[in-house]
Amino acid sequence: MGRKLHGCVAVLIAGLLWLSPSSARAETEVDLALVLAVDVSRSMDPEEQELQREGFIEAFRSPLVHEAIRNGMLGRITVTYVEWSGVDHQAVITPWTIIDGPESAVAFADGLDRSPIGRIRRTSISGAIDFGVKLLEDTGVVPMRRVIDISGDGPNSSGRGVVQARDEATARGITINGLPIMLKRPSGFGDMDNLDHYYRDCVIGGEGAFLVPVRERQQFAEAIRSKIIREIAGLPSEPLVRKVQAEEPVDCMAGERRIYQWNRN
Repeated sequence: MGRKLHGCVAVLIAGLLWLSPSSARAETEVDLALVLAVDVSRSMDPEEQELQREGFIEAFRSPLVHEAIRNGMLGRITVTYVEWSGVDHQAVITPWTIIDGPESAVAFADGLDRSPIGRIRRTSISGAIDFGVKLLEDTGVVPMRRVIDISGDGPNSSGRGVVQARDEATARGITINGLPIMLKRPSGFGDMDNLDHYYRDCVIGGEGAFLVPVRERQQFAEAIRSKIIREIAGLPSEPLVRKVQAEEPVDCMAGERRIYQWNRN
């Protein structure tokens, strides 16, 4: 009897050992690991920064976003919120957070609501991408998809070339989406006409990559909410049609050239 019981226990332990890796993996899998990389450079005035932050807060309080998360294959995502400006200036405002329902989504939004907004000089989109890649290497979970969501109001002006950073990130299977902010007419240093074209050709990339331009203040919250829903749902992007004859070629080094000229003067 004792020998029979011992054999049953051995079989049970063996079964648990065989099941535990897949079971543990299932518990740590998420539909999406999302880096929200938000521009806080001085080209963004305080009102724009407040609108930007409020847009993300409202998005994670939205029942539409909660539904998008619930409708995922696993019904949970992990998100981190990062503020960036110059090449050496990236700050994690909210670390990786599992969101698996309305309660955790609202808690994420409330945490953002309590955090002050930084404001630093220069714009390094390449630095934000590189920082996002590092964060995605240590999520603590197993994401089915990995996305860096870049929002900003100007071209890359410090750090390495943005195209190089983008191409290295997408080669790792990471998707980069864009939220170009175009609330003001270009009027000074660091401003750029057709920033959405720059983001299209120089910043976004990877499977399903897309951008959502913001041209009016009242569009901010809706644009951010729609963008996050698309990222969570993994919806296919609309084809980016290029009117080659009608458009000037996009200079992906435009920001760096302006800095060079400014330093020479």
